[in-house]
Amino acid sequence: MSNFIKRFSNDERGVTAIEYGLIAGIIVVALAASLAPIAKQLTSVFATILAAI
Repeated sequence: MSNFIKRFSNDERGVTAIEYGLIAGIIVVALAASLAPIAKQLTSVFATILAAI
Protein backbone atom coordinates (compact mmCIF):
# COMPACT_ATOMS: atom_id res chain seq x y z
CA MET A 1 0.00 0.00 0.00
CA SER A 2 2.88 2.34 0.79
CA ASN A 3 4.38 1.84 -2.67
CA PHE A 4 1.03 2.60 -4.30
CA ILE A 5 0.73 5.91 -2.43
CA LYS A 6 4.30 6.88 -3.36
CA ARG A 7 3.71 6.06 -7.05
CA PHE A 8 0.38 7.88 -7.03
CA SER A 9 1.86 11.05 -5.52
CA ASN A 10 4.73 11.07 -8.03
CA ASP A 11 2.55 10.35 -11.07
CA GLU A 12 2.27 13.44 -13.29
CA ARG A 13 0.25 11.97 -16.15
CA GLY A 14 -2.87 13.98 -16.86
CA VAL A 15 -1.60 17.08 -15.10
CA THR A 16 -1.22 18.96 -18.39
CA ALA A 17 -4.80 18.17 -19.40
CA ILE A 18 -6.06 19.48 -16.07
CA GLU A 19 -4.01 22.65 -16.48
CA TYR A 20 -5.40 23.22 -19.98
CA GLY A 21 -8.90 22.67 -18.65
CA LEU A 22 -8.39 25.23 -15.90
CA ILE A 23 -6.97 27.77 -18.35
CA ALA A 24 -9.92 27.24 -20.70
CA GLY A 25 -12.33 27.69 -17.79
CA ILE A 26 -10.66 30.94 -16.75
CA ILE A 27 -10.87 32.23 -20.33
CA VAL A 28 -14.58 31.38 -20.53
CA VAL A 29 -15.30 33.17 -17.25
CA ALA A 30 -13.32 36.23 -18.39
CA LEU A 31 -15.19 36.34 -21.71
CA ALA A 32 -18.55 35.99 -20.03
CA ALA A 33 -17.71 38.76 -17.59
CA SER A 34 -16.49 41.10 -20.30
CA LEU A 35 -19.42 40.47 -22.67
CA ALA A 36 -22.17 40.88 -20.10
CA PRO A 37 -22.18 44.71 -20.18
CA ILE A 38 -22.05 44.74 -23.98
CA ALA A 39 -25.04 42.40 -24.30
CA LYS A 40 -27.58 45.11 -23.44
CA GLN A 41 -26.06 47.47 -25.99
CA LEU A 42 -26.10 44.80 -28.67
CA THR A 43 -29.72 44.02 -27.91
CA SER A 44 -30.70 47.64 -28.39
CA VAL A 45 -28.70 47.89 -31.63
CA PHE A 46 -30.39 44.82 -33.06
CA ALA A 47 -33.79 46.08 -31.90
CA THR A 48 -33.14 49.34 -33.75
CA ILE A 49 -32.12 47.46 -36.88
CA LEU A 50 -35.19 45.25 -36.63
CA ALA A 51 -37.46 48.27 -36.25
CA ALA A 52 -35.86 49.91 -39.29
CA ILE A 53 -36.45 46.83 -41.41
